[in-house]
Amino acid sequence: MNGEPDEVSCSNEFASITSIVPDWAVSSRVTVLSTTRLGGVSQAPFDSLNLGLHVNDNPEHVRQNRARLIDSFALPESPRWLNQTHSSDVIKLEHEPDSAQIAPSADGVWTTRTDTVAAVLTADCLPVVLSDIDGTQIAVVHAGWRGLAGGILQNALSTFAQDMDVHAWLGPAIGPSAFEVGEDVLNSFIERDAKLESEFVKTDKDGKYLADLYGLARAELNSERSVTVTGGDYCTYSQANWFHSHRRDGVKSGRMATVAWISNA
Repeated sequence: MNGEPDEVSCSNEFASITSIVPDWAVSSRVTVLSTTRLGGVSQAPFDSLNLGLHVNDNPEHVRQNRARLIDSFALPESPRWLNQTHSSDVIKLEHEPDSAQIAPSADGVWTTRTDTVAAVLTADCLPVVLSDIDGTQIAVVHAGWRGLAGGILQNALSTFAQDMDVHAWLGPAIGPSAFEVGEDVLNSFIERDAKLESEFVKTDKDGKYLADLYGLARAELNSERSVTVTGGDYCTYSQANWFHSHRRDGVKSGRMATVAWISNA
């Protein structure tokens, strides 16, 4: 992946399962990883590590992929999957997992519980992980443009006490040279904050702009308090060998996962 600052690692049991982990100053109690598309059993066009059950892949292949994720990275429990709706809703994870329970509708979760695996699925949208520096609280957010425009990162930040030293990691998302949007998207941001117009570049197409999801997230995270932000170095659209991309592949796109949990000290 050509020198990006975040670490790319392979699991021991499934050497072909590759993940990206943050290079940040947060306590080692916090484990974070974003999967790539490598190391699963799904067939084309979802090849090969597709973790989304809602994209018309073979459900048994997805279940095997999810089992590989759990086993190969020694997750302490199954990820708490969400029904993601591009909202700005962030919920707290408190209860014990229940395999029969319907996934809650939200696009972000936070917890202070140990061994509780927060998770989001993405395929161009931006996964964001927040943690205080001591690793006592985490949040994991699915931040597409609608969620960002709706203030989902501020909603996640508001769960952290004001005196906490908060760090944020931006996982793999569509890059600023590939994310073409219309004036409606531009307007949804500048109506909230006119300064966000600097994160859009007008193209030679009428009413079209290139939007920088990473830049929008950095601006949002630091709009009301100081947050140390790392990551934001990949492009899911252009790095097709590594990532699924809904913008590139449409309904034929799989999903990557970003997961995080707090271990006991």
